[in-house]
Amino acid sequence: MSKQRLVIIGNGMAGARFVEELLAQGGGALFEIAVFGDEPYGNYNRILLSNVLAGTYDAQDIFINPPDWYRENGVRLHLGVRALEIDRQAKRVIGEGGCAEAYDKLVIATGSRPVIPPIEGLSKDGVFVFRTLDDCRRIAKEAKHAQRAAIIGGGLLGLEAAYGLLKLGLETHVVHLMSHLMEAQLDATGGAILKRELERMGLKIHLRKRTIATLGQDRVTGLVFDDGATLDCDMVIVCAGTRPNVELAQKAGLAVERGIVIGDDLASPDDPDIYAIGECAEHNGQTYGTVAPLWDQARILAERLARRNPAARYTGSRVSTRLKVAGIELTVMGAKDPQRPNDEVVVYSDPSRAVYKKLIIRNGRLIGAILLGDGMTIPTLLQAFDRRARLPENPAEIMFSFAWSNIPKASETQRICHCNGVSRAKIVAAIRSGHCTVDAVAKATRAGTGCGSCRTEIHAILEAHLRETGGALAAAERVGQLRAAYDAAS
Repeated sequence: MSKQRLVIIGNGMAGARFVEELLAQGGGALFEIAVFGDEPYGNYNRILLSNVLAGTYDAQDIFINPPDWYRENGVRLHLGVRALEIDRQAKRVIGEGGCAEAYDKLVIATGSRPVIPPIEGLSKDGVFVFRTLDDCRRIAKEAKHAQRAAIIGGGLLGLEAAYGLLKLGLETHVVHLMSHLMEAQLDATGGAILKRELERMGLKIHLRKRTIATLGQDRVTGLVFDDGATLDCDMVIVCAGTRPNVELAQKAGLAVERGIVIGDDLASPDDPDIYAIGECAEHNGQTYGTVAPLWDQARILAERLARRNPAARYTGSRVSTRLKVAGIELTVMGAKDPQRPNDEVVVYSDPSRAVYKKLIIRNGRLIGAILLGDGMTIPTLLQAFDRRARLPENPAEIMFSFAWSNIPKASETQRICHCNGVSRAKIVAAIRSGHCTVDAVAKATRAGTGCGSCRTEIHAILEAHLRETGGALAAAERVGQLRAAYDAAS
């Protein structure tokens, strides 16, 4: 049989992950694969851009699949070529410069773009958005000559950009419209504790501030707020949220609401040969801005198209996010506030240590949590949430325990590293193949190379496996260190 033609629009974290999943499941034997990528690079981990900005990572450290990887796997990659049109009648994607690809199946993974608020004067020199590697490089270059920066937006991306500039030595101000930071993830108490800790680090936080204009002629020299106050600065980064990229689909006549509408088969209801995944997709009225649902969608679509599981369905994702905000561990899952009269709320707060824990419990099960500043109990609570485990009568047993025994055995498919989508099974496989230190596991699987919040859990898996097999962690780590030294010497 001749291969079908598969085209993917978008080489970001969703599109590239789908290609990886499809190839791993034998899809290369079924499809000729072509990818349109706006940026002139291979695939990279967008989550780690703030580390590049702060100088803790080199740009090369965050690349996942360089251009050679695509060639080696028989994938035709159009680097730096933006798709301009989907011709559904001719079944072709038309790109810049006359580039065109015919398709039998099409996957739209166009991601999202920064929201630009209605602020007068954002076109001046010294004003940036923070979304791509090129954005990161431009900001880092500008920061070498700047002294005071203002970040518009106190969500996750804004705080990460602010932390990066603070690490570069700039006086850094965060200007946020809402009454507390990261309101999408945190409640008011958690936001206040986070604010206190960020201010202790040196960030200047301005809440309930609406920016209406910039100061300066050709170059920005400050911000103007709607209450008449101003803030002097010589650099501005706009981080006011994102919006799904849906214009291509809309122009092609596909159903679009906030995102590109898809069903459980991940296909558009208007065209069974066109699929959408990632931040641009909308399933059951929900769009997702975190990576875990993206991994789920990429895997399920690959299973369907590679015919490993043609009946696979995407029914939505139980959203949990584990990350570091300016070096502070944060995990959020499910509901952040009670939603029904009988929902229980259990809270522990220690502002002096920047620790805040809040559990939302319904009928004895965890339906949501905010965990700020305490990484030891995160794996246990994540498992309780993911496995829908019944909690103890005294919630303190799980709130302050990192080894509560009543949780059902963790699935091998449980995701340990959310930044890179690495499962428990992959980590165990790496350990069994002789990678006996956390660093060795990280090198083999990429687990722990994102925000780093999962390294404690990787260590626990490593220790448990070695205990079960009669090994000793210290001895195994020493063997791993010796192996690494030998490899470096040779």
